[in-house]
Amino acid sequence: MTAPHLPSALVWFRRDLRTDDHAALYHALRSAGRVFCAFVFDTEILDVLPDRRDRRVEFIHAAVTELDRGLDALARAAGATGGGLIVRHGRADELVPRLARELGVAQVFTNRDYEPAAIARDRRVAERLAADGIGYADFKDQVVFERDEVLTQAGQPFSVFTPYRNAWLRKLDPFFLQAYPVERHAGRLAPPPAGESMPDLAALGFQPTNLAGLRLPLGMSGARRLFAEFRERIDRYREARDFPAVKGVSYLSPHLRFGTVSIRALAACACQRGGAGAETWLAELIWRDFYHMILWHHPRVVAASFRPEYDRISWDDAPELFAAWRDGRTGYPLVDAAMRQLEQTGYMHNRLRMLTASFLTKDLGIDWRLGERHFAAKLLDFDLAANNGGWQWAASTGCDAQPWFRIFNPVTQSEKFDPQGRFIRRYLPELEPVPDRFIHAPWKMGGIDQDAAAVRIGRDYPAPIVDHAAARERTLARFGVVRG
Repeated sequence: MTAPHLPSALVWFRRDLRTDDHAALYHALRSAGRVFCAFVFDTEILDVLPDRRDRRVEFIHAAVTELDRGLDALARAAGATGGGLIVRHGRADELVPRLARELGVAQVFTNRDYEPAAIARDRRVAERLAADGIGYADFKDQVVFERDEVLTQAGQPFSVFTPYRNAWLRKLDPFFLQAYPVERHAGRLAPPPAGESMPDLAALGFQPTNLAGLRLPLGMSGARRLFAEFRERIDRYREARDFPAVKGVSYLSPHLRFGTVSIRALAACACQRGGAGAETWLAELIWRDFYHMILWHHPRVVAASFRPEYDRISWDDAPELFAAWRDGRTGYPLVDAAMRQLEQTGYMHNRLRMLTASFLTKDLGIDWRLGERHFAAKLLDFDLAANNGGWQWAASTGCDAQPWFRIFNPVTQSEKFDPQGRFIRRYLPELEPVPDRFIHAPWKMGGIDQDAAAVRIGRDYPAPIVDHAAARERTLARFGVVRG
């Protein structure tokens, strides 16, 4: 074991809520004789959440609770008297420096975040620590390649995914996927000070949601369980991933978002497995790195189009249409089922994220930023880089975007990816009696068919709020004006 050069250190956990393969924890344990661990429920983030029943807060709380137990078990297994997590509630940029002073540590270790607000927060923390003579060190952990690690031959950031992916794969070496052996140094973990306790949701100002009823496995153990299940079907991923009624995807996105699973472990599994399924899944992980790279190099995309010329688009001001989209009342069943899935579960299948975003921007002509904000408020796996990148892709305003003249047809998408209407009927029970031949476009039922199904369009289920063919022409004209 390497002799430590620091007497003590503090590891600040954020979106890396696990004990294994953890960059900052590993470097702190190698560097310091005693290592404290902390997590802050940051009021700068929590206080602006619109709903006191937020699934993400409950997910994080469960993950932090398990992390506390996991650190203690890790320390005891290594022969230490115990470990655990110091949990605070307040502004992180104030509490972390204060805690570092109280503990008398020489340095704070943490893993990097690439969001503009987080970068600014971390800069404030580092400056306050420096004023107290305390060091600050951050590490890459939530992506495989970050910032300037994958560039064009001209030394510039990529703006198109396929060449980025190819360069990413060329750069990949087993070194980048090696796990950090935290357990080897875990005997240096220090227990929290006496009297520390985990605040419950109520103490944080939040209430339980329906997360438990959704049966999503939580915390590190939940991530391991989902990963094990997905490995059994990864070979079918390429064929199954686009069908929302099929168990084809990994369902690991919230665990990746909050770091209850290591991105290195997932990418290593895909590389070792090989085959079309694993390669397709690895490409999705590379998209994640790509969007984090874009956000780091171009933080302006948070509020503006990646391609500035598209900020000249004249979007429609249509609050009633937006409300119908938000509430799943558009009259297009697959769109509505997807939006109700989001509302009821905090999750939406990736194919449906593309479809609903296309519908809002291309069929309804509404600014992508409104849809992005709605997803940001509702998605359990909300990640600024991926959400922004996905919305700009669908709206054709972003890097490597869906070409503006290619517009998803909500009916043909429904026929292709939910052919029997299984997903539709799950979230639109009012359409359960509708025959398969009408399930994708129920407004085509005549009066006799509506009576037979006991589903009256306009009463039991809305008529389409927009004609897709006409909307397509308006979108082509809208983008045509901008493009000259």
